[in-house]
Amino acid sequence: MSVSVEPTSVAPSREHSAPAKTGESAPAKTGGTGEGQALRPHAEDAFADELAALAAHDDRPRPARWKLSPWAVATYLLGGTLPDGTVITPKYVGPRRIVEVAVTTLATDRALLLLGVPGTAKTWVSEHLAAAVSGDSTLLVQGTAGTPEEAIRYGWNYAQLLAHGPSRDALVPSPVMRAMAQGMTARVEELTRIPADVQDTLITILSEKTLPIPELGEEVQAVRGFNLIATANDRDRGVNDLSSALRRRFNTVVLPLPESPEAEVDIVSRRVEQIGRSLDLPAVPDGIDEIRRVVTVFRELRDGVTTDGRTKVKSPSGTLSTAEAISVVTNGLALAAHFGDGVLRAGDVAAGILGAVVRDPAADRVIWQEYLETVVRERDGWKDFYRACREVSA
Repeated sequence: MSVSVEPTSVAPSREHSAPAKTGESAPAKTGGTGEGQALRPHAEDAFADELAALAAHDDRPRPARWKLSPWAVATYLLGGTLPDGTVITPKYVGPRRIVEVAVTTLATDRALLLLGVPGTAKTWVSEHLAAAVSGDSTLLVQGTAGTPEEAIRYGWNYAQLLAHGPSRDALVPSPVMRAMAQGMTARVEELTRIPADVQDTLITILSEKTLPIPELGEEVQAVRGFNLIATANDRDRGVNDLSSALRRRFNTVVLPLPESPEAEVDIVSRRVEQIGRSLDLPAVPDGIDEIRRVVTVFRELRDGVTTDGRTKVKSPSGTLSTAEAISVVTNGLALAAHFGDGVLRAGDVAAGILGAVVRDPAADRVIWQEYLETVVRERDGWKDFYRACREVSA
């Protein structure tokens, strides 16, 4: 016996106010300081105008219950210009084929696993894929060492359970169960942080497309349109490795680090600009030189060699990811806005870089000092950066 889960009884309302005109930003989606505005809107809210414009121009076949065709989903992530001149901003800067494979996977019955080192935009891509495919990125299970089986399957309202016993009214569906019943995309973040026995709860869901409810003698069958996106990072290998049975249920797509310094500068600039607008911070172009410096330092320490390939350097224990570079620059912009003249300078990013590089106070500090003296000190046009880093490192 199968059981349906009514959307109105288990899912939060996704009603929005009247959408903005195509190509026009809705005030509530661009941040600011207005009362009641979300600090970080969901992707489907922040980019509602772009999604609406794509839907209006999208005449290609769409899989069941998809809001956009696979082509339009890829365009939403990679960016482009529509026939009416509407500009779709890139959400992911990287190889096009990676996005195409990820989107195609979701159009099949195989789940998608986004794998990569920390800071390669796995969560960001996952959220935007769900927003473009289902129009809702909030069916999310956040993986931690304490994630229980109920977070993936279902739980119980114990007041109802004690009063009336197991029943549909007492059942509390998980985001995955809701996605199955409504034909939508569920997300599981940091899958390898979830205990192995809880991970394996997904095996039946992904292979049989059903979720048994033995207490009721029923099951939830996934309707067309259901799929699941999971993320995991390479550095967690050995924490809770996926079983071979579970791994076979996923099509794995590896998200790489940015190939070139220019690509990474572009990614950092775009994200910092988006975050800065929501926080009323200065415009990014005023600090593009400092962004290039931050990216250069991170890449050289990450790669173990300077950009020109002439000098080998030691790599610290941290990941020095693109996400961390975005955090350093955003914090620097806040310093410049609130305690400076609004222009991002070396002194504004120096402390953030130190915090990102020196995770192990003993070993990493020695590596950082050596890098400052052998590389930064001798680099033309970096004297102010060297002095600022020396000052915060003292």
